[in-house]
Amino acid sequence: MSDLMKVSSNPHIRSKLTTNTIMAAVIIALLPATGFGIYNFGIPALILILVTVASTVLTEFLYEKLMKKPVTIGDFSAVVTGLLLALNLPSGAPWWIGVIGGVFAILIVKMLFGGLGQNFMNPALGARCFLMLSFTSIMTNFDCDAYTGATPLALVKAGEPVDIFNMVIGKTAGTIGETSMIAIVIGACFLILLGIIDLRIPGSYILTFVIFICIFGGHGIDPAYISAQLAGGGLMLGAFFMATDYVTRPITKNGQILFGIFLGIMTGIFRLFGPGAEGVSYSIILGNLLVPLMEKITLPKPFGKGGEKR
Repeated sequence: MSDLMKVSSNPHIRSKLTTNTIMAAVIIALLPATGFGIYNFGIPALILILVTVASTVLTEFLYEKLMKKPVTIGDFSAVVTGLLLALNLPSGAPWWIGVIGGVFAILIVKMLFGGLGQNFMNPALGARCFLMLSFTSIMTNFDCDAYTGATPLALVKAGEPVDIFNMVIGKTAGTIGETSMIAIVIGACFLILLGIIDLRIPGSYILTFVIFICIFGGHGIDPAYISAQLAGGGLMLGAFFMATDYVTRPITKNGQILFGIFLGIMTGIFRLFGPGAEGVSYSIILGNLLVPLMEKITLPKPFGKGGEKR
């Protein structure tokens, strides 16, 4: 009998990509930003990255052992969470910040909700927001041996001049992994070429954000201002590496576009009208909470349903 005549249970469309290969690809894609962060901020950044990743992996391992569940650290998802969290930390943060954040990301946001595939928000961003609320002075202090003073994004918000070239290459203050726009885009291109992510969410996110700041930013269509907003802060890292998280993004194509539009508007609101200069983390977290609604709105009609009534 022809294979076309066989009947089987879903899923009917299968991918050769596995969780391991996807997570490994994300880790490789994050290496340019990680390497530049270590080059930019030195040994303290390297120590913080290693401690944070170790804490996420160890927390997942111990939880699954204690709960007598299969150990899943081999899928590298805990490594990705730890690496993303570390890249969202200031290089001058003490090592125990990475430990607390790593434990919170895995234990509270991920494992207590059922593990990989069940968490309702991005674990790394959930932990970062928790740290921002709990240790605000530490998480907003970007002074280090290489840089002192306000971040470029804070200077932009204050109307001060900034060096856009240094912002694009990454020779500025900020969190470990957000400073180099070039390094982030290189990693993003790698994921796009492999088919791990596409441009629906990042593209709609960035385009919506640019339109929003052009309308409400008070600078009109100013290339310098737009470039500074795109290169500063965690917009590029969030758009390509955290908003595209398979678990916490919408599964429908139109839902992903709607998700990106929501993130662009919320990031613009936080940056232009909020008390701080950033807003990417909170925007994505809020978007994660609204994903079920976005999927409900954009769910395709079953074949033969939804037609006009005669």
